Amino acid sequence: MVGTTSNAANAAKQAAAKMHRRSRTGCFTCRLRRKKCDEAKPSCRACKHLGLQCEYKRPLWWGSNDTRKGQKERIKNIIKRTKLQEKSQQGVQMSATTPPGLCHSLPTSDTYSDGIGCTRAPSVDSQNSLDYNFNAVTTPGLYDSLSMPPPMFAPSFQHSGQFAPYEVDIKTESQLFIDDIPTRRDSTISTFSTYQTPPVTGHPFPTENWVQHDYFESRRESFAEEPLDFQVFDFPHASFSPSQAMIPVDECDQYLLNHFIENVVRLVFPILEVNQHGSARSDIILPALATNKTYLHSCLSVAAEHLKATDRIQDEQLDRDIMNHRYEAIKELCEAFQRDTDHAQTLEATLGMILFQCSVGRGDDVHSVSREPQDGLADVAWHAHFLATTQLAQRLDLPAQLVALNGQPHAQPPFNMTLTAWIDILGATMLGRTPVFADTYREKLIADSPSGLAELMGCEDRIMYLISEIACLEALKMDNMEEVQLCAHIKHVGDQISLSEPPPGTVRNPYSSTGAIRPKQLSTNLTAVFRLAARIYLCSLVPNFDRTQGSVIANMVNALSDTMEYVPAGPDGFDNSLVWPLLIAGSVSLPNSPFRTMFKERANRLGDAANFGSFGRMMQLLHEVWQVNDNALANGDKQCVHWRDTMRQRGWDFLLI
Repeated sequence: MVGTTSNAANAAKQAAAKMHRRSRTGCFTCRLRRKKCDEAKPSCRACKHLGLQCEYKRPLWWGSNDTRKGQKERIKNIIKRTKLQEKSQQGVQMSATTPPGLCHSLPTSDTYSDGIGCTRAPSVDSQNSLDYNFNAVTTPGLYDSLSMPPPMFAPSFQHSGQFAPYEVDIKTESQLFIDDIPTRRDSTISTFSTYQTPPVTGHPFPTENWVQHDYFESRRESFAEEPLDFQVFDFPHASFSPSQAMIPVDECDQYLLNHFIENVVRLVFPILEVNQHGSARSDIILPALATNKTYLHSCLSVAAEHLKATDRIQDEQLDRDIMNHRYEAIKELCEAFQRDTDHAQTLEATLGMILFQCSVGRGDDVHSVSREPQDGLADVAWHAHFLATTQLAQRLDLPAQLVALNGQPHAQPPFNMTLTAWIDILGATMLGRTPVFADTYREKLIADSPSGLAELMGCEDRIMYLISEIACLEALKMDNMEEVQLCAHIKHVGDQISLSEPPPGTVRNPYSSTGAIRPKQLSTNLTAVFRLAARIYLCSLVPNFDRTQGSVIANMVNALSDTMEYVPAGPDGFDNSLVWPLLIAGSVSLPNSPFRTMFKERANRLGDAANFGSFGRMMQLLHEVWQVNDNALANGDKQCVHWRDTMRQRGWDFLLI
């Protein structure tokens, strides 16, 4: 008889924790800076080069987050002084050997940004107006300062000049028991690389550009955009070293774990990856897989579902894997609620169950998104999981912690609360209800305090807070709020959106001269799309709203279509981060709208990836809405079905974010 014992499970947990501690290698200075350490003694290469104190024994400043932040600021100042000294010495040497005209082309601390110079934008205040004219929607003057047509976007790869590549080694161990007697013990290591080789054709950069890589590695420390070197969130786990991590998984499930790490992880936090490369793996997913059994079973179930969808494999074993791991995850979750302990781990698992489902499954398969699928692989509705999530967040006092950060510069919001806020705000629009933590977002809006939403998902916090306000208005409208009062609130929120408008020309090419994505520019472009979608959402609440009447809605939908030109497309682009605004704009677009042409082209550029996850489901939903509304319009009926009503009619109960 073959089986495992609870003692073995406990031993696996202890071994995982022990391996977790062992895996955190490198000097404490490099670990604080989140840099790869060569572990040279007595001082590693990085610390020696920058003149930093290299410490392999746990220093006193490692004891708390406050002391770590203080030490990090001191290290930044030392690095800045070192770089400035190097630059001044370089300038002296060049002045003796270089003609004066060439010296002026060198990047300086004021002009350097991802390898290109930039100038300050005009003041935002001069552009603000409390009287927004919905009939005068215009697209910012994109590329006004350039004497060339808008370029085609370069391939969206991670250029080796932008981030240092690394590999993650996942070690798994399994042991065979016969009649409760341990016999065979196996250990395997799987390696996953985050390095993506740039294509040789169609791009001016050579594949082996180690000189440029060293240049960027030496320069980005003090001149790159802050998100590349600043830890935004207070993560629930200590960071896992990318060199090796141990995840307790049975040998028969190793292929699912491999598939999850290789193919699913990269779909979940694309914006966070741009801001902090490797953070999704090392700070969120790997620690959770190694320490949270519920989370692990959920991920293995999602991996099997993704494998079945992408390869279109009709395999009974995959169906069993989906069901078994889904069952184990739910069982572990129920036991955790009964114990009423480990609230942080339970919150982490429920958030994972919600978010990962947004990345898997085929949108063109009705059974994969129906509330009662025919294949017997029913899952708990996302909003049922989210109800538990909000209760856990309140038990952990996370909303209060988020509010307490108001007014604190460089504050690190709790990661799980930021993720909860993103799901809460956009999820409320899916259900036509008020966000659970709407009061929290209102306080943050008044205080103009960030929650990390831009760094996590791409849209600036203020716009997300305003979307929360619009969701509250829609809930009040559904409760028969008086029209005069409703219109007054609509105008007020519209004025607030106007106050967030950036100067013309702010939306532009998100690529640097090296072909790397500039994180802040990407966030600016994504926010512009969300801002226009928020305006459309707000206008749809006006009494007797008619998408065919006037040019207001058409102008906004067209403006959104134009702005999409500055969001990278294709399988490595960011269309999957814009599912909600594309749904809002697409649902009110007319048959001859440029939006539909843009949407079709971008879906074609995504290829088969357009059929998966939230994007595939949104595309399927839009096609259903268009079919009904276009037929009605052709017959002279201007009444249109709401996308939410279409979902109810089809029995679809999914989250489109």
